[in-house]
Amino acid sequence: MSDEVTNTKEEAQAAPVVLTEEQKAHEEAVAVLAMGDDAKAAASAADVKKKGKGKSIPAGICFIRSTFNNTLVSITDARGGVIAWSSAGKAGFKGSRKSTAFAATMVAQDAARQAMAKGMHEVEVRVQGAGAGRESAVRAIQSAGMQVSLLKDCTPIPHNGCRPRKRRRV
Repeated sequence: MSDEVTNTKEEAQAAPVVLTEEQKAHEEAVAVLAMGDDAKAAASAADVKKKGKGKSIPAGICFIRSTFNNTLVSITDARGGVIAWSSAGKAGFKGSRKSTAFAATMVAQDAARQAMAKGMHEVEVRVQGAGAGRESAVRAIQSAGMQVSLLKDCTPIPHNGCRPRKRRRV
């Protein structure tokens, strides 16, 4: 009888422990709290774990910020975690070439390829700013093979907020 008891204990020790998503998140939170002031180190350790998973994300949000000097494209999951990003400077453009529609096209294609490599195929596009690359960035995302489910303009508009600068005299 004692042999049977030891066998079951050995079997219990050999059985793999399967954690649910909530338990994993709880353990991660406990690790961050245990680190105290080293929260950045804990966060970077959590990021390393996330990168190893390779989870496929089918749909997300694409933020396009098109200014007069640059174009930035960030593709996130539904919760806002950045999956892929690109800018005109990262794509190799310098100076006044960063503000062109062609640069915006290259930037959007680069970000879309990165996101598609991680399994994304549908995005909701949110455009901000009044730069030259607004429309060309959206077209580039579509031509890269992503399906655009929603196109929304999120450019901030002041409702007579701040006092404007003094008028320029020439």
